[in-house]
Amino acid sequence: MVIRPFLLLSIILVTSRELHAQSDDLVKSQGITSAVHKAAIGRIVFTSKQTPPEELKASDFLDTYELTNKSNLFMTVFMGNSLTNYLHPLAPTLQADSLAKVGNYQFLFYVDNRLIYQSNLHPGAPYARIKDWETVISKPLIDNQHEGAWWSQSAWNRFMRNGGDSALTEGHHVFKLEIKPYVKLIDVKVGEPIAVGELALDVKRKPVLNLADIQLAVPKPYSGLPVSSEPFDTRKIKELKGNIEADVFRHITSVVVIKNGNLLVEEYFNGTNRNTLHDVRSVGKSFASSLAGIAQYEGYLKSENQALADFYQLKTFPNYSTAKAQTTLKELLTMSSAFEGDDNEIDSPGNEEKMYPTANWVKFVLDLPVNPGKFKGEWHYFTAGVVLLGDVLNKLVPDNLDSYAKQKLFSPLGISNYKWQYTPQHVVSTAGGIQMNALDFAKYGQLYKNGGKWKDKQVLPAEWVAKTFTKYKAIPGRNDEHYGYLFWNKKYHVGGNEYETYYCAGNGGNKIFIMQNQPLVIVVTATAYNTPYAHPQVDRMMEEYILPAVLK
Repeated sequence: MVIRPFLLLSIILVTSRELHAQSDDLVKSQGITSAVHKAAIGRIVFTSKQTPPEELKASDFLDTYELTNKSNLFMTVFMGNSLTNYLHPLAPTLQADSLAKVGNYQFLFYVDNRLIYQSNLHPGAPYARIKDWETVISKPLIDNQHEGAWWSQSAWNRFMRNGGDSALTEGHHVFKLEIKPYVKLIDVKVGEPIAVGELALDVKRKPVLNLADIQLAVPKPYSGLPVSSEPFDTRKIKELKGNIEADVFRHITSVVVIKNGNLLVEEYFNGTNRNTLHDVRSVGKSFASSLAGIAQYEGYLKSENQALADFYQLKTFPNYSTAKAQTTLKELLTMSSAFEGDDNEIDSPGNEEKMYPTANWVKFVLDLPVNPGKFKGEWHYFTAGVVLLGDVLNKLVPDNLDSYAKQKLFSPLGISNYKWQYTPQHVVSTAGGIQMNALDFAKYGQLYKNGGKWKDKQVLPAEWVAKTFTKYKAIPGRNDEHYGYLFWNKKYHVGGNEYETYYCAGNGGNKIFIMQNQPLVIVVTATAYNTPYAHPQVDRMMEEYILPAVLK
């Protein structure tokens, strides 16, 4: 193993600085943990597999590495002190608990000596006790078997999305990672490097596909879905299948295309088959919209314009206001209520991650304040509001929402094998998480394509489908994208033409597309949970492969 001159200098500087600073520590850290740690202070070392720091040997450290779509890459950061003690000189008047709230690591990603991406990690991870104690970080940057589990993976994925993917072209590159401490008070203040690591990469992420070796599955009839005899571009679908199997498109589990109500394409990946129940996360929110439409048609729900005051004694909950009482179900359906909740803001009082640990999710929502000045009428992703909608429906329909959905929605479609998730009160969780096989999700999409009709039976009111497929709210920060009744709306561009779709969407890249001017329903299921590439890669699959293959 060769230590490059710039890295040796960094080690000397960091080591001397840390030895000098020991007497000024704010908190007690774990100190130097091993001889390997002592020899490598100030270094980030890379390995191809997860190895506990105490078991690492110098021979495990990578100097060069072949980076493919299936490669894993782990880092171990040997520091001379804990993060809290690095942060202390940047804000010497703050105590440890305050530093944990305003400071963290800054990651700097370089390719071929060019800074590609810089990320100030959110102060929420790692936890304060870890910032106080740990002097060794052992975390994955890429772990294909446990995607999205750690903040370090999120940092890598952001790097890839923000320039890393285009910088790491096929061939030889030098990758460098640098870690610094930072605090954000009025301005951001950044300290000297804590540790630096460098790795020569031989990038081989573009697979060479032999289409003659790729065989497409031959669909068989499925209840309610005859097999299509229409032609499609098999070459495009073979290219897609090859790229999924080579992990160019990662963690995809199924692709299904229905054309004119018939099964055209059916492919499964990563150990799944047509019987696999897929956890499609927030795709399940759309089912709450369907059940609301059925309940209204049958008279259990008078109108989506009814207010929460019709269903709850809101004065018995904290933060009562007239604005809260006047919140309508339509505002929950369109995610435009005034509730102080936004899942895209980690510190939002109503963020869904703060709801799940509580004993009563409905109480969590109704306890929240409302902020009409900030939210009223503006779209903001608010899972807790959909939970509230589900609870209202559960109160109104006969028996409970579980049996109502079975009788009124699933049985008419011939769907019998599915799993709900439930709230702590054992009410169907309309937050998401319903599991079905890909073909049953396709039947659900085809129900909407049919205007709510299935086998000559009007399962879902056509008027409700029309309301659902209405562009009620523009999605902030997205060009020409909209929101209906718990359905999304966007356009894809293929061959110079626009193709509009309403669709269900869930964490991980799960989608049910109902194309508006084409006789197509398309299902993609995936398990790329909590990754920034999950949804963009499905968009690429649609525009570059699926739609070009199956459009008229």
